[in-house]
Amino acid sequence: MTSRIWIAAVLALGAAPAAAQTFPSSAGTLNVETVARGLDHPWSIAFLPGGRMLVTERPGRLRIVARDGKLSPPVAGVPKVMASGQGGLHDVALDRDFATNKTVYFCFAEPAQGGGRTALARARLTDDDEIPKLDEMKVIFRQEGPLSSGNHYGCRIVQGRDGNLWLTMGDHFVYRVEAQNLANHIGKIVRLTPDGAVPPDNPFVGR
Repeated sequence: MTSRIWIAAVLALGAAPAAAQTFPSSAGTLNVETVARGLDHPWSIAFLPGGRMLVTERPGRLRIVARDGKLSPPVAGVPKVMASGQGGLHDVALDRDFATNKTVYFCFAEPAQGGGRTALARARLTDDDEIPKLDEMKVIFRQEGPLSSGNHYGCRIVQGRDGNLWLTMGDHFVYRVEAQNLANHIGKIVRLTPDGAVPPDNPFVGR
């Protein structure tokens, strides 16, 4: 029997909810169902306890999407992003201990003089009030190197079993030859502690 994988798809545009669409894949049959509409270039999803979703929108909005598709007001406390080209508010991830510490991490194109750069922030999500918000927001990492004019930011976050964070960063397209240059962060993957420090066992510490 063909295995079936159920995917909840959050789409940006459309009218009335549509029936699930079915697509074949090497992993089995995919059933794609639209659960929310009205989002502007949704980029990433993090599933909260209870089935709700944190969804980023490229212009710089973070929303909570309920199981029935209802959108929360934009989460307060999101920093200004460079919403240009491929840049904006990108990945969002929950801390492994989110159930107790309410910590979230998010990656975005941070405006800088002359362009944008990949930045990683952490904050505590509070959604007890009518308008959810990010408390104690702090940028814990900023990409070093030539700035982007709007292309190739990367911005995916993974937390390892040891609690440390892995962050991908783009090459900004025109600076792709810098990917092998250890003097900057262009086109790199970095590993950080949850506070943004450099783990002492990183392979290029001191280099």
